[in-house]
Amino acid sequence: MKAKKLLAAALMLSMSAGTQAASEAAHPRQITVTGEGTLQVAPELATITLGVTEEAEEAAAAMAAVSEDMQAVIARLKDAGIAAADMQTQQISMHPVWSQDRSHDNGGRREITGFEASNTLMVRVRDLSELGPVLDTVLRAGANNFQGLSFGVTDPSAVADRIRGEAVKDAMRKAQQLAEAAGMELGPVRSISEHGGGGGRPMMAMEMVRSDAMPIEAGELTFTHNVSVVFDMAVPGGE
Repeated sequence: MKAKKLLAAALMLSMSAGTQAASEAAHPRQITVTGEGTLQVAPELATITLGVTEEAEEAAAAMAAVSEDMQAVIARLKDAGIAAADMQTQQISMHPVWSQDRSHDNGGRREITGFEASNTLMVRVRDLSELGPVLDTVLRAGANNFQGLSFGVTDPSAVADRIRGEAVKDAMRKAQQLAEAAGMELGPVRSISEHGGGGGRPMMAMEMVRSDAMPIEAGELTFTHNVSVVFDMAVPGGE
């Protein structure tokens, strides 16, 4: 009888060990870490969005005035060495101009008193030393609507290639620290997922690009790239 009890206990222990092993196989010890790579680079080009806006009593007159001024702006840009491929029309619009008739006879009704036309142009300036003079030139040529300025690089994918490996190294460093803190051994990589990143955010003044009328700070750009890495973990000594 005693032998049967010992045999039953042994079978239960064996089944328990098997169940634990199966559970560990189904739910392996793993750790997921996010790594980030960061790189500061000097801008290589600038993109400006500018336009011409004119108002007239007749729609045709407003659009004609806008077209004439924009032709002058484009001509000045070409004279400044801006290639046709670096200029692109972004928007052409026409809106009525409403005014409030406050006379007693009309009861304060609104009426159209004119039209406002606009033409918006995106311009890419590849020589940053000419950015200030280019802005000064187009303003003198008739551009009266300035919507923004941003800096960038000619090949963002090349920048991402430079920092992708740094993001993975950062994830491995973090995973090693966490595993050691938990008293575990870091195992092989199971998967790597990219989350991309961002760039183009100015950080600090790097140099000043100047003209007599338009000082421009080129600054410095920060690019980031993120990855998620899944690692196996094991108990030291294989316990």
